[in-house]
Amino acid sequence: MFEEKRVPDRQVRAAQTETTVRVYQACSPAVADAALEKQAFERGGTVRVTPSFRLAAHDSGNGRKPGHERILAVELTRQGFEQALAHGHVQWEAERDLDHTALNFQAIRLALSSEAVDHYVDEWITAVTDVTPVMRDIAGLLATDQLHLAVKLVPYEPPYPLGEDLAEAIGATG
Repeated sequence: MFEEKRVPDRQVRAAQTETTVRVYQACSPAVADAALEKQAFERGGTVRVTPSFRLAAHDSGNGRKPGHERILAVELTRQGFEQALAHGHVQWEAERDLDHTALNFQAIRLALSSEAVDHYVDEWITAVTDVTPVMRDIAGLLATDQLHLAVKLVPYEPPYPLGEDLAEAIGATG
């Protein structure tokens, strides 16, 4: 008999390696150019990131929303990512499919401020790359009914293994 596999309501999923975790940050072209050149961001203000490529695409309108025209993939150390989870403002929001329709499970978004931003800028970032062209390619494929090709461009985001205490602190359910 077929058994349906259910996605937990609140599960942290992210592109990851043994040493890093990817988050996405939407920003203006000027901020993106500077971050790419320096492989770091300037201090100041609140930083909003998500490990969900699809949520980042939704939030930025695939790089068409004013002030969010560029989407950067930011590789963080695993320790830095976990500190961001523990010390950032956590918001759970409906995960999105490629056409931005809300799904029945949630993705995490983090808002970092003050001391957490300093750590983000000085310690946690290992690389910054521009994924705006990929998001725009996906949007173009979807506009021409080529979902089968668009899905191949989306990064693989498996569940991130959280310790029990951290999972409880952020309200994760899986």
